[in-house]
Amino acid sequence: MKRGRFLPTLLLMWMGVLVVLLASLCLGRYPIAPKTVLQVLVSRITPIVRTWDPTVETVVWQVRLPRALAAALVGAALASGGAVFQGLFHNPLVSPYVLGVSSGAGFGAAVAILLGAGAAVTQASAFATGALAVSLTWLVAQSGRDRSHVTLVLAGFVIGSLFSSLVAGAQYVADPSTKLPQIVFWLMGSLASVQWGDLLRTVVVIVPCLLAITVLRWKLNILSMGDDEARSLGENPGAMRAVLIGLTTMTTGVSVALSGVIGWVGLVVPHLARGIVGPDSRRLIPASIALGAIYMMVIDDVARSLTMAEIPLGILTGIVGAPVFALLLRRSRSDWN
Repeated sequence: MKRGRFLPTLLLMWMGVLVVLLASLCLGRYPIAPKTVLQVLVSRITPIVRTWDPTVETVVWQVRLPRALAAALVGAALASGGAVFQGLFHNPLVSPYVLGVSSGAGFGAAVAILLGAGAAVTQASAFATGALAVSLTWLVAQSGRDRSHVTLVLAGFVIGSLFSSLVAGAQYVADPSTKLPQIVFWLMGSLASVQWGDLLRTVVVIVPCLLAITVLRWKLNILSMGDDEARSLGENPGAMRAVLIGLTTMTTGVSVALSGVIGWVGLVVPHLARGIVGPDSRRLIPASIALGAIYMMVIDDVARSLTMAEIPLGILTGIVGAPVFALLLRRSRSDWN
């Protein structure tokens, strides 16, 4: 895609984010007109005559807005993480969970739920064990003679399998009438309990990391040329790879801590973005962030509106993601990178 076409396309994507955000505030079992939603939002900035029921303001401001913003953040984080990892490892089948962060976070959350911890402690425990899992993956990969990308991915598979077994053990000892349903529901992904405090804790980590990834995105193009070429251009490929992995781990770990394990987003969305703007990371990363936000908000809207009982997000992303990804693989070009 030519530069002159990319900027209007990216602007259109971000306009789509705003449109979907507004739709998310309107949709639900208690539908609200777009005009009323806009009035409620404006009333927080400037005084206007209140013609709506107080219940409407509660639904928009306390329930739907933090949830929709959280969905946008999680989608942006997972999609950008997938784009970064696919570029780093030169593998179109890599997702942000490849280094074991999801399994590690799942174990931390399961332990916190078993101990009866609150939402904040559960999120903190999930993030801590997710970061621990990635750290162990890095240490295992660096301990051998072969320190290639393949070794790092294999180490992630090993550590991820270990923590998946620990999660299974936590489920085995959990009370089947109380704790086990909570663990299972968390592992399937949900944003039903998100409040402003949860959102703020997420924003202070994800937004700076996404900004840093966006600033450094051009270095992915250099790393894709190979380590020798990167060194000849004055870059330290090992250090840059560690920085990008660290930033992506932070965004992914916080996302999983907030929403649970939501699959396919980091795998499917970068391919959608690549089909629109091309493989250049300077364009792919911003496009993935915007499309990830749109995708996750739409999925969350369907999850809370389709049936009377809320559908876990992981179920919907799997149902939607698998056929979409199969179609993308069928239509993709062999020189995707």
